[in-house]
Amino acid sequence: MVRVTNGVATKQRRKRMLKRARGYFGNKSRLFRYANDAVWRAGNFAFRDRRKKKSEFRQLWIVRINAACRALGISYSRFINGLKALKINLDRKQLSEFAIRNEAGFKTLVEQVKSQFKTADSKSSK
Repeated sequence: MVRVTNGVATKQRRKRMLKRARGYFGNKSRLFRYANDAVWRAGNFAFRDRRKKKSEFRQLWIVRINAACRALGISYSRFINGLKALKINLDRKQLSEFAIRNEAGFKTLVEQVKSQFKTADSKSSK
């Protein structure tokens, strides 16, 4: 009986892995052993960073909103608290874009929040 080596499937598997590693530097694009490690590693980073990207963008939006608020004389936390008190439901991505693209509109929003705090302070002092 003939010995079965499964060579065709092995060659296909190796070619597929080397195709995924195309563009990598040095042995990582030429030799299966190193290409296999590099592709697995890249896949792990890609999986992790697809999830991490969401929190990184949220951090960026918060930094932008904070900078725009501070320029108008209010802290980020008081601004967000004021928006919630006024029942203005804008997420941080929308607020960030609003602060960048429509400064006058963002300023009126900040003024609304500031006036809300003034009325709250005057009620508590009485």
